Amino acid sequence: MTASHAAALTARAQDVSAEIIADILTLVRHETGSYDLPALAAGLDVLREVAVTRLGAPDGEHRYPGGACGDTLTLTYAGTGAGHVALVGHYDTVWPTGTLAGWEQPEATDEDGRARLSGPGIFDMKTGLAQGIWALKLARESGAPVPTVTFLFNGDEEIGSLSSRPVIEETAKKVDATLVLEPTAHGAVKTARKGSGIFKVTATGVEAHAGLAPQDGASATLALSEFIVAAAAVAAPPRGTTINPGLISGGSAINVVAGSASAGIDIRVSSESEQHRVDAEFAAIQVSDPRVRIEVDHAWNRPPMTLNAASAPLLDLAREVAHDQGRAPLPDTAVGGASDANFISALGLPVLCGMGAIGDGAHARGEYIHPDTVPAQTALVAGLLCRLTEPLPG
Repeated sequence: MTASHAAALTARAQDVSAEIIADILTLVRHETGSYDLPALAAGLDVLREVAVTRLGAPDGEHRYPGGACGDTLTLTYAGTGAGHVALVGHYDTVWPTGTLAGWEQPEATDEDGRARLSGPGIFDMKTGLAQGIWALKLARESGAPVPTVTFLFNGDEEIGSLSSRPVIEETAKKVDATLVLEPTAHGAVKTARKGSGIFKVTATGVEAHAGLAPQDGASATLALSEFIVAAAAVAAPPRGTTINPGLISGGSAINVVAGSASAGIDIRVSSESEQHRVDAEFAAIQVSDPRVRIEVDHAWNRPPMTLNAASAPLLDLAREVAHDQGRAPLPDTAVGGASDANFISALGLPVLCGMGAIGDGAHARGEYIHPDTVPAQTALVAGLLCRLTEPLPG
């Protein structure tokens, strides 16, 4: 990519920034909470419409039914050069339908006066979806050869990619490189992510009248509370292991000794050895009442992600593109959150994550992007696509 071509991409992205932001806001206005199947279906239709409006009809398309999860959609656009790249992003969000109506300050400014745009899912990760679509549009319009590009949009990432994981892995195996359009870490790409577990703990006790015969009961909620306290102590933040009991339920009535209770526990680890330690220590936890049965579903969802040998040249290439476009040196970082890039990295395939939005506040009310960064981020992905018509080193 010549200096003039890099400059032209950046300038063109700036020229169309208002249109890119309009598409971002279109996606945000269509709420897509992970558990609302009708909203997910409608939101995916809107996302497909944005892609087709900007890029034309795809050369290949497949919609994979998600069952209890949102569907996964792949759209393939034939290239004018060699190579095949996947652009991956999820359209589901953590926000339930109706959140948008009560969202405060959709437009605001930082203390230094820098503009913000805020909305449910705008940072994680609807901005990345729109930027990815526009990146291919700008790359094609630049006149440079571009690779074949397959977009993969999944609707269940926030709940573990339970349905979409096989599609993600098979797609990644068929391409030369994958760019995951998750938000950046304050401008840095993400080359290492923690692995994640979604454990379910079930306690089964003995019901009894809480006033007449409490001694006959064995409280599932009390035993579960003991288990949760012991489980939380397994965390080891200096080793990268955190444990969060995020969902707890149990009992049938306030005057009944609880016969059942359950908890959902989010676990993050930075190494396989920590996975094994957590498994062993959870299995060793005992509660004080032997009449209560504790069952633990050790559901490891995503393996830890590291900068594997296949991904290092992709990072180098992204840094070259950033340099050619006159950007500051492109940093990379490790983060605690997991993403679909974890699956791809674990296969030993080339992948970069965090190619999307610059902003902050993922999963928090008030999540936001800096709209002035949208053109440069879009141009970065566009420039990288133009360079991926040649094989990566190694």
